[in-house]
Parts: sequence; structure tokens; C-alpha cells
Amino acid sequence: MIEELLPETVVTVEAYGEEGVREFGDGPLYPEEEALVARAVAKRRREFTLVRCCARRAMEKLGVAPQAVLPGERGAPQWPAGLTGSMTHCDGYGAAALVRATDLASLGIDAEPHQPLPDGVLSAIALPAEAERLRALAAHRPGVHWDRLLFSAKESVYKAWFPLTRKWLDFSEADIDVDAGLEDETQGTFRARLLVPGPAVGSRRIDHFDGRWTVERGLVATAITVARA
Repeated sequence: MIEELLPETVVTVEAYGEEGVREFGDGPLYPEEEALVARAVAKRRREFTLVRCCARRAMEKLGVAPQAVLPGERGAPQWPAGLTGSMTHCDGYGAAALVRATDLASLGIDAEPHQPLPDGVLSAIALPAEAERLRALAAHRPGVHWDRLLFSAKESVYKAWFPLTRKWLDFSEADIDVDAGLEDETQGTFRARLLVPGPAVGSRRIDHFDGRWTVERGLVATAITVARA
């Protein structure tokens, strides 16, 4: 699913449903990872393990020896030297996407259940202009939960942003415009215009991120890649 949203240079490993969770979610952890979830509830432990097993499978596909994936500053995963990537999980799904740092400057992925956001969440994350555009999208294509898609896109924006800046980005600091796509399509694009000074990548200053979205298997997923200069 997320693999379809990313260029071929990115290696994506995904786990779906109970079978995928069983295959990856009970995998071994490194001692330093184990210490982080020693007192965690079972659900948190499964999700933590699931995405790290996906990440290690992706490392192997890139010819990198599997290793621990520990949270760094603000919880961002610390990748092996020479790699960059992103992870995501929700009920019944987990994924990791890794790429050589020589191929991409950054990337961000996110997956969410394709359901309406809980009450009060949209007003907390959406700019007035975004909320207005969502109403138009919902009138045009009511079968898509555009509020959840916006939330996912904002998560992907942050995941792509943080490795480049090492700074927090608030929901209100990126204005996301989603393309509805065609009526019979389950994929589309979006652009996130940064409302604060963007990161420098090589000789260029980034003022927006371009991303892609998809809705399938009861999930909504988004992905952003940032090219090298």
C-alpha cells in the first residue's frame, strides 16, 4: 500500500492484519529496545516490535546488517549511518520505509484507520482554510474521510520535516491542500505549504512538501519524499 506511494529507491516492508502482526509483532527485540517496553502494555509492545521488525527486514533488503532502532530526539527513530527512513503503525498494520541517504534527503510515511477523526480533533489540527477545503472535498467525494486523510498528511509532513531541521513543527505551521483525484481512483496527491522558514537541502530552501495518498484495505496512508539537491 505505502510502497505504491514511494519511488523505487525506497524499500518498504508492510505487515497487515492478524497474520502480519503475528509474523512481525512477536519478533525478537534487542536488549536496548526491550528496556524501552519492559513495562508497556501488550498492545504498545506489539506495535513497537512490529515496526522494528519491518525496519530490520528493510535494512536487510538494502544490504545493511539489522540493528536496534532506538528513539532519538523527540522520539524520531535513529537509523543506521547512510540510511534515512520512517515508520508507522495503527491497529492491524505496520510499515517501515528506508532509503539510502544518497538517494533522498528525507521521507515521511503515515497510516491511519479510514474512519472519521474523533470529535474535537479536526478543530485542533486544521487551519480555517484547510477546514473549508475539506468541506468541499467531502461534498465532491463523500466516500473518503478527508479529515483523517488530512491528519495523516500532517503526520507525514512532520516526519519528513524533523530529520532536516531537528525542530518541532506545529499542525498550524503547514497548510495542506489535498487533490481529490478522480472519482474511481483510490490515490491522489497533496501539497504542504510551510508557513515557517523551511529547511535547506543543499543549495535550495524548501518551502513546501509534495506528497501522495491512498485509501485501501480500510486504511488511509500518506507519504512524502524530499529529494536531494
